Amino acid sequence: MVRPSWPRVVPMTAGVLLALALTGCSLFGRAEGATTADQPGGSPAAATGRPVHLVQKLGPDGSPRTLEVDPGGRWQCRDCAGDGVDSTGQLTPEQTHRLQRMLDDPALTRETDEVRRYKQGCVGALTSTLLIPPGLTITTQDCPGEERPRVAYQILLLLTQATPAEDKDKG
Repeated sequence: MVRPSWPRVVPMTAGVLLALALTGCSLFGRAEGATTADQPGGSPAAATGRPVHLVQKLGPDGSPRTLEVDPGGRWQCRDCAGDGVDSTGQLTPEQTHRLQRMLDDPALTRETDEVRRYKQGCVGALTSTLLIPPGLTITTQDCPGEERPRVAYQILLLLTQATPAEDKDKG
């Protein structure tokens, strides 16, 4: 039997863990009572929109901060300001509509890490990764001179301005 090489095992393991985490988040959101258009209080956006997950990390040793936004605009944030506080909330209808419009923008497929062949360039910078099912991953760093993907950066700005997901460590 041929043993797999480590360079192949690590990315595959990371991919499996990411898929499990996203599946768990989706199931977690339903268990908490997320609504759809078929349920009372549901909205068409909840039935047809896309969720988005934001993971941020400050430097190589920082703890990850996560923000999950469902298609209806409900959000849940874990340590998203880097202060250990978890919170939940709801985007306004206008913010939710704007977010869903950006998530449906075909340009996002050209902004993925794979297409851009993205490599992190700064040590100690805030790294933000948008995970947009099914399968879009877009990473940016808060580095001088780093090119920012147009649509993904607008999504990042909306999420960080409408929720506590901002870098409290910056001075």
